[in-house]
Amino acid sequence: MKLTVINTGGTFNKRYNPIKGQLEVPSDNIALDKILKSCHNVEIEVKNVVSKDSLDMNDDDRNIIVQSIKDSQSENIIIIHGTDTVDLTAAFIEENINDKKIVFTGAMVPISIDEVEATMNFSLALGFLSADVQNGIYLAMHGIVVNHKNLLKDRKAGKFLLK
Repeated sequence: MKLTVINTGGTFNKRYNPIKGQLEVPSDNIALDKILKSCHNVEIEVKNVVSKDSLDMNDDDRNIIVQSIKDSQSENIIIIHGTDTVDLTAAFIEENINDKKIVFTGAMVPISIDEVEATMNFSLALGFLSADVQNGIYLAMHGIVVNHKNLLKDRKAGKFLLK
């Protein structure tokens, strides 16, 4: 399977900066590279774009993501995205792209703090794309993959739930 991973930042990628005393979104793929070392039988192209917390994203950033998808040679796309505005970006992408299988995923806890959630969510997205699925925009979080419109972030519970 050929796959493009578009890494936009978000909590998935955050690392602690001991000098500033805060979590930051780096502009590298260190978090993702840990997971990709274990991906065999998949030809993966990684595009690192935007590198922001999703709360800081705007439509200019979303246009960069759209262009990255259009430039991809693969019909299978995973987008690493912050969980706070993944719904807005998914809706924006749906308005502009309809000929690919796109799965958004991310994490509520940075991979630098706990590798389990981010790894599970990414693996879920990868497994979903290896099945025979229709073109569309999906969200892979907390054990399920569904159309992006059918999953909602429950901020009080700290997890994603079906609508």
